[in-house]
Amino acid sequence: MRQMAISSGAAGVLAASITKAAANPLGLPIGSQVWPMRASLKDFPAFAKRMAGIGVTRLELCSPIGYGAQFASLSNAKEVRQILADHGMKSESSHFTMQELRHSHERGIEWAKEIGIRQMITASLGDGNGGSHPTLEQIKRAADEYNKIAAVTAAAGLQQGLHNEGFELSIVDGVRTYDRLFDLLDPKLVKFQFQMSTITEGLVAADYFTKYPGRFFSMHLQDIDMNDPSHPQVPLGQGSIDWVKTFTAAKVGGVRNYFVEQTWRLTRQSVAYLKGLNV
Repeated sequence: MRQMAISSGAAGVLAASITKAAANPLGLPIGSQVWPMRASLKDFPAFAKRMAGIGVTRLELCSPIGYGAQFASLSNAKEVRQILADHGMKSESSHFTMQELRHSHERGIEWAKEIGIRQMITASLGDGNGGSHPTLEQIKRAADEYNKIAAVTAAAGLQQGLHNEGFELSIVDGVRTYDRLFDLLDPKLVKFQFQMSTITEGLVAADYFTKYPGRFFSMHLQDIDMNDPSHPQVPLGQGSIDWVKTFTAAKVGGVRNYFVEQTWRLTRQSVAYLKGLNV
C-alpha cells in the first residue's frame, strides 16, 4: 500500500508537471515563422539551437525554391529535417511563392514531404492578379487558379493554405477581397492562415474564426499597440489583441498550429508570454 501511495503521489507530481508544460494556448507546440529572422538562417543549426533554447518546437519555413538565396541553407531537405530533429523540433508548415507554385510545384511538394511539411501556404494571391488593387475579374481568376493548384497539392496528400496580405485586404465594389475568397475558394482544398497584424486594417481574428468555422488551420502571431498612431508591433500580451478570446475562437475556426512572426527580440518575449497563457 505504501508503494502504491508513493506511486500515486509521483503520478500526481508528473501530471502537474505535464499540465504546467502544456500551459501554452490550446496545448499546442509553440511555433515561429523564420521570415523576420531570415538573416540568421545562414547558420541553420545555430538558429535551430537558439530557437529551441527559448521553447520553440515548431519552425514554419519559407521554401528556398521560391524565396531564394536568403533561404539557401534550407535547400537540402534531409539535412533540414535532421537538424530540426537534433534540437527536438519539427516543421509542419512552410510558405511558397505563387511563382513557385505555378512553375515548380512538384519540386516544392517533394521538398516539403522530405522535411515532413504538411501545409503549403502562399502569402497572397496578388502576384499577377492586380497586386493590392485587383479588379473583381482578377479576384475570380486568382481564386480559380489557386483552387487548381490546391487540387494538385491535395492529390499529393498535403494541404494548401492562404495567408492574407495586400491583395486579400483590398476592397472591391464595397466588399473586402478576403471575404469574397471564402466563397470562391474550395473549403476542402484551401484552408486559411490568419495574420494577426491585419487588425490595423480592421480584421479581427476572433471574428473571422467564429464567422467561418473550420476554414482556418493556422495563425501568424503578432501583437499591435492600436493606441499608438503608428501601430507598432509589441510582444504578445502588451498590445491591443485579446489573446484569450483569440485562442478560444481559434478552436471554432479549426486552427491546428500557430507561429510567432516577429523579430528575435519580440519573439523571445512573445514565446515567454505564450508559455503562461492557458486557454
